[in-house]
Amino acid sequence: MADTVPHLPREVESRLAGLRLMAFDVDGVLTDGRLWYAEDGSEIKAFDARDGHGLKMLREAGLQLALITSRKSAIVERRARELGIHHCLQGIEDKLSGLRGILRSTNCREDEAGFMGDDLLDLPVLARVGFAATVPDAPEAVRARAHLVTRRAGGRGAVRELCEIILAAKGELAPMIARYLA
Repeated sequence: MADTVPHLPREVESRLAGLRLMAFDVDGVLTDGRLWYAEDGSEIKAFDARDGHGLKMLREAGLQLALITSRKSAIVERRARELGIHHCLQGIEDKLSGLRGILRSTNCREDEAGFMGDDLLDLPVLARVGFAATVPDAPEAVRARAHLVTRRAGGRGAVRELCEIILAAKGELAPMIARYLA
């Protein structure tokens, strides 16, 4: 029996329960969207550690994970490695084509995939996947097409919030918490 997800419509909970792959944009989702450059021209990004643990929990629950971003950054590659995310596509303007490549390699269908994005470039993917999520400060056109808008902001716990919602819909959250209490 799935954990209770009282604030979600049954249709959304059903979409979540069927997920086999969850993909994420980076800037504005895993980070707060701001770009920081050091004097030497290097790029700095801040990631939320709890978001990272949420992603690890999704992976432990059997979901495939992916990052699809239009920018390129060695920092993103490093973060993907740290989290055990094998599908890390960077410099991808056509995110839908990128997702379709991941779907082929993981033998998943679009309706078994979810995506969390925050800007207009993400709309083609958000419109095709079985589950679409975004953050509260995304443009209205993105929020209007999402099945779920997190309460928390990108880079500030939005990913962790979504991970726990997915785990609850799959009946995995309570057992995962119980493991920490044992």
